[in-house]
Order: sequence, then structure tokens, then C-alpha cells
Amino acid sequence: MAGKPASDGLDRLVHERVRLGIVSALAAEERLTFGDLKAVLKTSDGNLSVHARKLENAGYIEVTKGFEDRKPKTEYSLTAKGRKALETYIDRMETLLGEAREALEKT
Repeated sequence: MAGKPASDGLDRLVHERVRLGIVSALAAEERLTFGDLKAVLKTSDGNLSVHARKLENAGYIEVTKGFEDRKPKTEYSLTAKGRKALETYIDRMETLLGEAREALEKT
């Protein structure tokens, strides 16, 4: 791995903190509302909207818009493509962390 960047092989779309939080939360829960995600991630409306849109455009999440008690309700769910992207990301991170641990143990 010498000479390769530490992030080699990581999905840059998933790697960003808020987007990683979105897909991770949706992997744990089948569906979450905009308000639920905002509370879990402790982020602003605008920040969540921008990152959710990027994941939606990539096909990683599905967005359902509707109304509940005459109020707009937006729900998010993880797609099969998004679940696979998260699994691949986790596998790659585990490999990178293992390599880092080995390197530390040699010093």
C-alpha cells in the first residue's frame, strides 16, 4: 500500500460525514423522516437537503414526499444500491484500519 493515498478505494460520495451519517442511519432504520435525520445528524435543513439530494441523485437513497395532517412530510430510505455502497465502504475502511494497526504495531 506504500505510495497510495489513505483514501484509495473509498467511495467519496459516502465518505463525507453527513452523507455517511445519512446512509448509516437509514441502514439501521427502514425509513426516517427529514426531521428524524436532522435530529440524529445535528445538522441544518440546508445541509441535510444538499447531502440527501446528492445521495438521491446517485441512487443511494429514495425520497418519498407526502403530507401528514396537512403538513409536508419527507421520508428517506436506503436503496439496494446504497446498502451495497455502504457495505463496500465499511469493508474498505476495515481494511485500511487493519493496515494502519499493523503499521503502528511495527513501530
